[in-house]
Amino acid sequence: MKNTHRILVVGVFTRVPISLTCAAAAFLAFAAPPAHADPASTGIHLTVSGSENTWIKAVLLNCPDETGSHPNGKAACAALAAAHGDFDALHGEQLTCAGENDSVTATANGTWQGRPVNWNKIFPNGCLLDVATGPVFRF
Repeated sequence: MKNTHRILVVGVFTRVPISLTCAAAAFLAFAAPPAHADPASTGIHLTVSGSENTWIKAVLLNCPDETGSHPNGKAACAALAAAHGDFDALHGEQLTCAGENDSVTATANGTWQGRPVNWNKIFPNGCLLDVATGPVFRF
């Protein structure tokens, strides 16, 4: 038999197609959220990448507990809370930016207080990203 795995089903080994094994594993992994999941919690993967993806940085931002990998998690969560989770409504700091043209792409994907987040935007340079988003993409 091609493309099969041996699996243990109630004390008996049997052969099943790999596709069925993968489908069952995927179903079990995503069928129900973990028992400890808090619908008000937030987990957002943030990325910043350079022009033509020459480099990329990424962090995980968890709000409100700030347990992700974001170095400015507390300030980033506060900024998102003030913007009601709307990345287009973020307010950064007023900075004087040089006219350099080295575009960066910022993305945010995950969940904000139980609502899905799928946001991305291209900025002419990193300074203008900081002006627009403040501490959220400061990593």
